[in-house]
Amino acid sequence: MTIKNAPKFLLQNIGIRQTVAKNIFWLMIGEGALRLSAFLLIIYAIRVLGPVEFGKFSFALATASLFVIFSDFGLSEIITRDFAQDKEEEKKFSAILSLKIILSIGTLLIIAASSFFIVSDPLIRIIMWLLGGYIIFDSFNAILCAFFRARMLMEYEAWIKIFQAALLAAVGFFFIISFPSAVNLSLSYLIVSFIVLILLLFFFSFRIQAIKIVWDMDTWKKFLGKSWPLGFAMIFGMIYIYIDSVMLGFWGKIAEVGLYSAAYKITGIPLILMTLISMGFYPALSKFFRESKEKLQKLWNYQMEIMIVLALPMMAGGILLASKIISFFYPPSYTPSIPVFRLLVLVAGINFLYVSYNMILVIFNQQKKHFWICLVTSATNIVLNFILIPRYSFYGAGLATLICYIILFILEIEFSRRYTSIAIFNLRLTKVLLAAVVSSIIMSMIILLPMVYHNCNFIGLFLIGTAVYFIALTLFYKLFKLYAYLSS
Repeated sequence: MTIKNAPKFLLQNIGIRQTVAKNIFWLMIGEGALRLSAFLLIIYAIRVLGPVEFGKFSFALATASLFVIFSDFGLSEIITRDFAQDKEEEKKFSAILSLKIILSIGTLLIIAASSFFIVSDPLIRIIMWLLGGYIIFDSFNAILCAFFRARMLMEYEAWIKIFQAALLAAVGFFFIISFPSAVNLSLSYLIVSFIVLILLLFFFSFRIQAIKIVWDMDTWKKFLGKSWPLGFAMIFGMIYIYIDSVMLGFWGKIAEVGLYSAAYKITGIPLILMTLISMGFYPALSKFFRESKEKLQKLWNYQMEIMIVLALPMMAGGILLASKIISFFYPPSYTPSIPVFRLLVLVAGINFLYVSYNMILVIFNQQKKHFWICLVTSATNIVLNFILIPRYSFYGAGLATLICYIILFILEIEFSRRYTSIAIFNLRLTKVLLAAVVSSIIMSMIILLPMVYHNCNFIGLFLIGTAVYFIALTLFYKLFKLYAYLSS
């Protein structure tokens, strides 16, 4: 691609590889800007507010998040999948959006009512209401962006999120610097999501499709019939993501919620990249499901290779550099987060590896299988939290989360093998896995050398480790090619 052809490459869908690359590029720009803005804001807020005040924010966010999934109920993923496969389905978008309004109003009422039973602290209750509204508005933004993804027009989503990132930075930092409190941090999120939603609705109506309220029970039944397994799967998914923070807070361990959430926030950084990659591949994989099983397999293999290459060094580096990472981002009061960070970085790595299997089940219309997987893992997580949190506090919560993600990963692989036509593992993936494992070991040996480890901060070690890993990986790739050539 030349500079002259860059606008065409980045703004038009020409071929499938170019389209996937274009989508991932725009998602990286938009989602990356938003996530970076939110991350910097949260890191600053954590340092200013301290474990207890940030614990209130995290507990309220986790509790609200358990309910807000009812406002979407899997509709966003179904929209992207079905609209990508059949453009005629786009005519039903206004009806789906009308259903979304009804679900959202109901969800807000549930959050408001349940808050009186879950928390006794009126301040945390207010934070919960504010964050519930924020997540509701943000989920409206997500369902509109799902339409863009179906058309593979991620550049629209990118510009929206760049604007949201700038607005969040401006409003969020103003509130935290001028009026530092968990309530004002929550209020800044609500204000930003509301403004973005209003602007997005205007843009969508005038540029893409006129939005109107449509009462269409048949469309609602049809799409809810497809999305309910995903909706419940997301509910169970939210349980094994947030139930540990909720249970810690419910048992009065608010400071521990702050420490646990602080570690979780850092492990969420690499998950941004995972999300961007999977979102970039999802519409193309959905399209190939109808058009070509051979192309579907090839593209899925490519996605899985990328996830393996990224997951293994992240897990190795995260475990080895945990103390340097925590001390780089947080003051000494967050040192107790180091052991749980090591557990959660393994969870993040498993996320990279399992997402491709999860996605292929949905593409093959096997979302009910994913529902049962999430039901099992969320129930297991609740039981483990009841056993481990009273004994080991937030370290027990981290261990429970890791065990559940291991179970989740194993079940996703087995169900993908049974209920899809995808060859879930092959010689090429085996070579990639072997190369990634050995390259991660070499990387670990280099960054643990005393002259390297003790003379570099986290950033220096990260750069050295990344360079060593990808040099080793490139050498293995060339060796595999040479071996294939000599064997032919």
